[in-house]
Amino acid sequence: MGQTLRPFTVLMLVLTLAACGRGAGDETPPEPGDRAVARVEGAAIWASDVKREAVAQGLIGEGEPLDVTSDLFRRVLDEVIDQKLLAREADRRGLADSPLAQRRLEATRERILGDMLVETTVNRAISDEAVQTLYQEQLRLARNSEEIRLRLIMSATREDADAVRGMLAAGANFEQLAMQRSTDEATRFSGGDLGYATLDVMPAVYAAALRDAAAGDTVGPFEAEGGWAVLRVEDRRRETPPTLEQARPQIVRYLTYEEVRRLLEQLRGRAEVEVMLTGDPLAVPGAPEEPDSAPPAAAEAQTPQTEDAA
Repeated sequence: MGQTLRPFTVLMLVLTLAACGRGAGDETPPEPGDRAVARVEGAAIWASDVKREAVAQGLIGEGEPLDVTSDLFRRVLDEVIDQKLLAREADRRGLADSPLAQRRLEATRERILGDMLVETTVNRAISDEAVQTLYQEQLRLARNSEEIRLRLIMSATREDADAVRGMLAAGANFEQLAMQRSTDEATRFSGGDLGYATLDVMPAVYAAALRDAAAGDTVGPFEAEGGWAVLRVEDRRRETPPTLEQARPQIVRYLTYEEVRRLLEQLRGRAEVEVMLTGDPLAVPGAPEEPDSAPPAAAEAQTPQTEDAA
């Protein structure tokens, strides 16, 4: 989504636009139920202005209430008053008319309007029904998915890995051998414990080696990233899916990314965009970053839509 604006920049623009859009004596609330909480040279500062600034600073969350009698509200109100005074003085000195100020104000205006468009689009698209639909798809895939708990002994060479396999065949304890000989520092001191994971998130060589392995089996050695791996299957079980409330934040992040990506694709498809840089023509900034982790069902659930759109 759009970048988070620095509080100073956001407030500067909001106050400037407010001064341009409303006269000093305009008492029309910008939002239903709003109230004026202060005036600077006759211009009203509204409770919604203070709340918006608190959100911009990360002091409260979007949609979270802010009591006008609280210490936090008063502190943010003082900052809004100070900034309004600074903005008026800058305007009095003619700084607002400088080309640099106009460029900065226009850039900030574009960011705010872009964020508003994204918020409007996302809020319309990401409904409880959309979240529930993707969650049900996750559940469907989870019912066909299995988690495997593994232990790992990583060796630097095939010879070392063969020696490890021989010791295990002779009755050596896997956990103790992992602590003594594994070169994988992340798991060595926990006896090689990798925890539970599904085949689809494992490295391909692990998944191929483990596909038909049963609980209690020792697998390997085989070459993998970091050396030669010997694995023991501790357990296999059906994947335990998260509850809807546990999965909701991840699903919302993914749906948000998809909606913004789709919106930008539409806008770029309709607009004439010329990037006057040398180098990779595909390396164009502006596309949203894919979330660090998408719901397991997301890729499969979204694939038919992508193909249809193509």
